[in-house]
Amino acid sequence: MSNAAGSSAGAPKTALITGITGQDGSYLAELLLDEGYYVHGIVRRSSTFNTDRIDHIYIDPHNEDARLFLHYGDLTDGQNLTNLVLNIEPDEIYNLGAQSHVRVSFDAPVYTVQTTAVGALNVLEAARQLNKKKPVRVYQASSSEMYGDVLETPQTEKTPFQPQSPYACAKVYAFHQTVNYRHAYDLFACNGILFNHESPRRGETFVTRKITRAATRIKLGLQDKLYLGNLDAKRDWGYAKDYVRGMWLMLQHDTPDDYVLATGETYTIRQFLDYTFEHLELDWKDYVETDPRYFRPTEVDLLLGDYSKAKNVLGWEPETSCKELAKLMVDHDMELARSEMAGANLA
Repeated sequence: MSNAAGSSAGAPKTALITGITGQDGSYLAELLLDEGYYVHGIVRRSSTFNTDRIDHIYIDPHNEDARLFLHYGDLTDGQNLTNLVLNIEPDEIYNLGAQSHVRVSFDAPVYTVQTTAVGALNVLEAARQLNKKKPVRVYQASSSEMYGDVLETPQTEKTPFQPQSPYACAKVYAFHQTVNYRHAYDLFACNGILFNHESPRRGETFVTRKITRAATRIKLGLQDKLYLGNLDAKRDWGYAKDYVRGMWLMLQHDTPDDYVLATGETYTIRQFLDYTFEHLELDWKDYVETDPRYFRPTEVDLLLGDYSKAKNVLGWEPETSCKELAKLMVDHDMELARSEMAGANLA
């Protein structure tokens, strides 16, 4: 199924995104469509639809204006991935798919490694096969969690990794395989070492979205308490929409390399609680309680990224502060809470 929009001179590019239904995948799909790409996404087969984040940009493929196409697949199925890549013949592949929840990775370490580590290897191998026929560029979603028990602050592209979770270990494996394929097979492959990036599309089990979702429900009387784990953990939080632009810029550069994307500022979970509840004119200390079940077996206490290389080489900088991000998320989740309240009143 070679796309008519191949990469010949002047023709639109074609991109393939794993994890397209996730936070980053949906923002990236929007960006690529705005840039004139044909976009293909891989979704896992399920008895229920999980495409909420991309429904607003999806057009029936029978429509001649359609430029977004979805395919069933799974990162653990290497043969299927290779078949898809060879059929679609993308110019760019963005591997954003993974079991990406750090706390869950302690409960499901084998599955985490199969999707996050071996899944990345499957993508790289599929790209290597395509690269024999035509050039392809690969973006691998790496993570600041790889730094783990950090050896220096701030963290740069040269900071050694000390992963502290099954998820982080899997990401380290994927990082090194990406570098290996770049050197061994001359594949244009980049690692984006992204620090925590959030948005209104963040999953509700991730701490920032858990906070903004609960705070708005508390404001409207739909919820009484919010239970969290370690409130002193420090994170470098940015806006996912800013970060996908950095992913794209990496694959537009002349040479493949690895880049940190971050804000260069760090905040505790307590501070994020401050920003969230202040925007709602509430004091979080009246509603938040600590639950030991949310503590990780091994904790990462401080993450702070230095994005100088991305700024100097790619011209990338974050545009949204942590406080602005919290407001964005609260305003979005307040609308959800109001809809929930209206539904409850009608019941």
